[in-house]
Amino acid sequence: MIITLIDIILLTFMGATAFAILRLRSLFAVVMLSGIYSLLAASMFVSLDAVDVAFTEAAVGAGISTVLMMAVLALTGERERLPARTPILPLVVVTLTGAALFYATFEMPAFGDANAPVNLHVAPHYLKNSFAEVGLPNVVTSILASYRGYDTLGEVTVIFTAGVAVMLLLGGRKGDDAGIKREPADDAGNADSGDDDDRDTRGGAA
Repeated sequence: MIITLIDIILLTFMGATAFAILRLRSLFAVVMLSGIYSLLAASMFVSLDAVDVAFTEAAVGAGISTVLMMAVLALTGERERLPARTPILPLVVVTLTGAALFYATFEMPAFGDANAPVNLHVAPHYLKNSFAEVGLPNVVTSILASYRGYDTLGEVTVIFTAGVAVMLLLGGRKGDDAGIKREPADDAGNADSGDDDDRDTRGGAA
């Protein structure tokens, strides 16, 4: 009962956050709410006992993605421009896609169902044979490091690529691009003034 109540509260907060993201025009507020949404999603994954997915969501969604979007805001404006016309087509596409995904959930087994295929075929094999096949006493570790090794490698690659992209984006902005105004040196300014005076003198003498 407590777990169900927590799930309902998290889903309510996620829905409210998503609605606020759709309504706001301040891009800074949208980035902050996106990070909050990712943290709520990570909390939902923890509630569903998917701790590895929660770590990935917290690191990529709430961490690296937020930093990347903040760096993008430094290069662009802080407010979204109003669209020239009402985006009817994207709204229709999103609505139809959401309806199709919602309809597909009716064919899924109930959460925690003992008769679900994953609990009848895959999970018993991992629990019974993981130590003999992998040699690790922890079943979760053997799944992440061996059975799902390519998937874990893909997640690490995504995090590494996002981190490198953020470093390149932040490190490549120097001088005027970083908002630093380069004022002319006093000597150069005096030299220019002197040249102007010489030209005025010669022009007057002529």
